[in-house]
Amino acid sequence: MTGRPRKHSLTLRGHRTSVSLEDAFWLELQRLAEMQDKSVNELVAEIDAGRGVTSGLAAAIRLYVLEAIKAGR
Repeated sequence: MTGRPRKHSLTLRGHRTSVSLEDAFWLELQRLAEMQDKSVNELVAEIDAGRGVTSGLAAAIRLYVLEAIKAGR
């Protein structure tokens, strides 16, 4: 596992995109998606829809993961 961000490909609303995340955040995002019986793409689409325009997608994902961990999910 590395502390450096790596690009991960996603499909959001039918469009391909990529997001740079550290392995720890990516692994936790995958775990959260599995716990919610969703694909990573589905969960990221929900995060993307709720992030507004003031933050980037990677930052919104990191905050989502952090909040989920803090909430004990």
